[in-house]
Amino acid sequence: MSRLFALLSALFLTSTAMAQDFSGLARIDANKSQLSDARRGGVSLELALSQGVPWRIFQLDDPRRLVLDFREVDWRGFDGAELGQVKGVADLRYGQFRPGWSRMVLDLAEPLNIDKAGLRVNEVDGSAILDVQLVLVEPAAFTARSGAPHDPRWDLPEPAAVKPTQEAQPDWAPIVVVLDPGHGGIDPGAEREGAQEKDLMLRFAREIRDTLRRTGGFEVILTRDEDVFVSLPRRVSIAHEVGADVFISLHADSLQQGRATGATVYTLSDEASDKASTTLAERHDRADILAGIDLTGSDDRLADALLDLARMETLPRTKLLAATLVQSMQDASGTLNTKPLRQAGFSVLKAADIPSVLIEVGFMSSEADWERLNDPNWRALMAGGIRDGLLKWRNEDKVLRDLVRQ
Repeated sequence: MSRLFALLSALFLTSTAMAQDFSGLARIDANKSQLSDARRGGVSLELALSQGVPWRIFQLDDPRRLVLDFREVDWRGFDGAELGQVKGVADLRYGQFRPGWSRMVLDLAEPLNIDKAGLRVNEVDGSAILDVQLVLVEPAAFTARSGAPHDPRWDLPEPAAVKPTQEAQPDWAPIVVVLDPGHGGIDPGAEREGAQEKDLMLRFAREIRDTLRRTGGFEVILTRDEDVFVSLPRRVSIAHEVGADVFISLHADSLQQGRATGATVYTLSDEASDKASTTLAERHDRADILAGIDLTGSDDRLADALLDLARMETLPRTKLLAATLVQSMQDASGTLNTKPLRQAGFSVLKAADIPSVLIEVGFMSSEADWERLNDPNWRALMAGGIRDGLLKWRNEDKVLRDLVRQ
């Protein structure tokens, strides 16, 4: 494994030096790119780039994935299906991962180790070919070679410590609200008629932010303000970094089974309210896997037990937040789900010391919701309802916190 990463690091640095004189974004030439079967069950991937770029490659286990990072690729006009299909690759995704970096993720149907990887740059026109060769190995051999290379520019910061209960803020202090537009970058979320959930929720988050700022008394931070991927732990970390009073994650999912319609507010629970809530939570939590995040060692049961203690005070405040938002959103728009208050195990709601809710603003699979999501007047009403709910919650929360401390 160390030899592999040493090789990859050398390739990365070499390609960086080659690319330093180029300007603009690289593009994929699909006509000169291909995904093909190789000898003995292996796979060959060739990507033709309009110019050389810094890059890196690694493989991840559970589930098996191959990850390629580029600085940076313009994916417009590129269709991954044009690369072809091979037995060893189940699916392929690509998109912007973080500012200045793009990512391609291959879901591997077989344990395929990286055998060779190299970038050849044409000295005449600056174009490049990225050649990756994968070989079929035993599952144990794949696992042994898996893991993201440590790089401070990429890895998450150290987990933020759970702070002791904050001192009561003066009445004039603004409510610090973190709005979390779901998905982003390589993870589009639900899709319909060319529209993607990540774009709809970023637009709505900006509209809510503007509504709160015009009202006054709010400090608003977005976990992302552009089309980039933000991991689930990072979204929670941002809320801690800014000392958030409230965390609100925004989604507009799609359910193929049933006729779910209308906005729904979720709070965290190990046991979901219903099967549909379980499905949504599982789908949302797959975002990090889809984007090629290394989740090795992320399950810390001791830490979860300690955080449960911190949630004891936060839980009643979160329930109050959800209830006030439901009532205010209903009063403002009248378009909530028949069961608007639900629970599920959304990882993004696991900030132990911050009241956190997830709002399914609507379902893109619902005709009525689809029309509403694209109606600026309806979105303005809903943003106003969220604002009213936050204002009401602030007043009632102060009384509740005083009672809890007694």
